Parts: sequence; C-alpha cells; structure tokens
Amino acid sequence: MLKFGIMLCLAMSVLMASARSEASSVPASLQLPPGFHIDIYRDGLRDVRELALGRQGTVFVGSMNAGVVYALIDADHDGHAEQVQVVARNLELPSGIAFSQGNLYVATVHQVLELPAIESHLEHPPVPRVLADQLPYREGDHSWRFLGVGPDRRLYVSIGAPCNACEVGTGFGKLIRMNLDGSGREDVAWGIRNSVGFTWQPGSGRLWFTDNGRDLMGDDVPSDELNRLDHVGQHFGFPYCHQGDVPDPRLGAGHPCSAYSPPVWKLGAHVAALGLRFHVGGNWPPPWRNALLIAEHGSWNRTEKSGYRVMAISLREGEPTGEFPLVDGFQHDEHVYGRPADVLELPDGSVLIADDFAGRVYRVTYQQ
Repeated sequence: MLKFGIMLCLAMSVLMASARSEASSVPASLQLPPGFHIDIYRDGLRDVRELALGRQGTVFVGSMNAGVVYALIDADHDGHAEQVQVVARNLELPSGIAFSQGNLYVATVHQVLELPAIESHLEHPPVPRVLADQLPYREGDHSWRFLGVGPDRRLYVSIGAPCNACEVGTGFGKLIRMNLDGSGREDVAWGIRNSVGFTWQPGSGRLWFTDNGRDLMGDDVPSDELNRLDHVGQHFGFPYCHQGDVPDPRLGAGHPCSAYSPPVWKLGAHVAALGLRFHVGGNWPPPWRNALLIAEHGSWNRTEKSGYRVMAISLREGEPTGEFPLVDGFQHDEHVYGRPADVLELPDGSVLIADDFAGRVYRVTYQQ
C-alpha cells in the first residue's frame, strides 16, 4: 500500500509538472514572420494592461481587476523577468501607468497617483501620492485609463465614454493633460469613444492614438480607428460619426462627418485596438522597422472573432502605407489563447506584449 501511494504521488507530481509546463508554454497557434521569435518574459500575473519602462530597466505593468501595479525585473538580462514585485495594491482598475524622471505614475478610475523614486524602493514602495482626483466618471463602460508623458513633460489621460453611443457633452470621450504635479488640467481632444492607447511619434512629436468603434451596428461596421492629433482641440466624431465616414444611425443627423477629423487608418471592425508604440531600434527588417505596433485585444461580440493579434503599420513621410501582422494566432478556430493589451519596446529592440487573458508578458525578438 505504501509503495502504491508513493507511485501515485509520483505520478500526480509528473502530471502536475506537465500541466505547469504546458500552462507556461507559448501557444502553438502563434504565428510570426520569418526570423521573429516569441517567448514568455513573465507569467503568473493577473489582468496585465499598460506597460512602462524604468530608467534602470524595470518593466512596470498596470492591471484591471487585480488592482495592483507590478514591477518585473530581469536582473541577469537573459530576456526573462525572474523577479516580480507588487509596488501598489488595492487600487481601482490601475490600468494606466507611465514612468518619467524616476517616478511612476498610475491612473485609476478616479485618480492619478505618483510613486516617487520607485526603482530605489521596489521592495518597500512608498504610499502613492494623489496628484489629481475626481477624474470624470459616470457608471457605465470605459472607465479604465491609459496614461502617458508627452514630449511637453505633461501627463496625458484618456477619459472614455460611459456608454456604447450617447451624448457625452464636454465631460467624457476625450483626452486630457496636466502637469507632472497634477496642476494645469486641460482638455486636449474630443470625440473619442474609448482610447486605451496613445503614443508620440519620434521626430514630429505628434500624438497617435487608437479608438474603439461602437457596437451594435453589425459585424463589419464601424472600424476601430488609428488617429493622429495634429493640433489641440480636434474633434474625432464620436458619437455622431464613426470611422470618419459612417454617420451614427441614432445621433448622426445634423452632424456631417465632414465636420470632424477622420482616422489616418482604419484598423477593422471590433478588433479592439489598444496599446501602441513606434518601434525605433534594433535590427528589425522592413516593413517592421520604424513601424507603429498595435495590440489588438480582440472582439467580444462579433459573429466570427477579429483581432487577437499584434499588427504593424508601416509609414512613409509620417503617413500610414500598409498593415502587417507581427504576432497572429492568439485566437484560433474561435478558441482564445490570449488577448494583447499593450506593447513596449526595450532598449535592445525587442518588444514586450502584455496579455491580460493569460496573465503574462511575452517578448518578441528578431534574429537573422
């Protein structure tokens, strides 16, 4: 009986080890162009969303319902983060994060917080300091934030619309910005349904952002948008006009699409385009070199799923010219293996991908 028990325990250990190995492996469905490789930078996380890079190489990760902000540390520089620290917890949807001048900034539903000199206090992080309170909030959808520090050294925050399609006035459906100490809050752009990703183009300094199109107009309309902010005060159409040329069936009357800024690229219906970054370094070949990488979280109510991939937008003289998959196959045969939420280039040119479905961060590299 003892021998049988030992054998049973050993068998169970083997099965558990096998299950752990399978759970921590890269899905076989993932497809990348020749020469590109994908591996797991860190798994065992929850609800991971926006990514930010510290001065000392720490990768910070916001989250949704997990309510925490992670710090991932690859101390031996082997492409895998062997250490994880939780630097903030018990927060309400701390999805938006940004790093600047040694400080970590976190956007929750209601607040923008600061953790000063964070990389010197990873094991004993400071209590977050409130920079801005009472961000616009109304019960409904799209209350999570994206956060960034622009070339003007100001914090930019997304304020989503609290609905699928509704009148939002001047309080919602916009981007705002403020000084790094929380002062000087002002509106930057309007007519934005739900942007969960923006970045600045190297050289021009222009802000580019994704916007998720409304639902309940069919499988193929409207498209998610890639937009560019050319000047403060632009209006991008929501809720009256979608994808630049489709009037809203209920709210569009009297609001011609020509009155609003159209997208610079249509990304496809319901792909749920989220975080995006320009790829500027490394040895990547065309068309991925200097491309704009976009995480597509994937559809939730389309008859056939769309998105669930990372796409690259090629540009010429600052204008989009084409769209190419970098990592495809996070869903295969209607089975979901992952949902990309953000991308981040590391100093060596590799790119991290946050996957909030699997609770992990991937790393994409290129080798000729």
